[in-house]
Amino acid sequence: MSQWIDACALEDIDEEDAITFKHDGGYYALYRTEDDRYFVTDGLCTHERVPLANGLVMGTIIECPKHNGRFDFTTGEAKGAPVCVNLKTYETDIRGDRLFFKLD
Repeated sequence: MSQWIDACALEDIDEEDAITFKHDGGYYALYRTEDDRYFVTDGLCTHERVPLANGLVMGTIIECPKHNGRFDFTTGEAKGAPVCVNLKTYETDIRGDRLFFKLD
């Protein structure tokens, strides 16, 4: 059964940045692009399980703070060694000034 999760206020995420969101034992990374698009992925790197929101956002790329592996957070695609397993991405919805994402 899927559910929509109220993650944060839109203003909680700076442009070209990411924050961590914890829900029901899971870690998620919430992203905002320079042109105000919002995305949600699993929050831990698939290589060493380090929180991705502590990394560097460059355009639509998040760079893991531990070993500099890179992911495209719009698709979850692994883009740079040492990561080779993609991130799970989640459908998002903007409701007023809040960011929601869909958990299956």
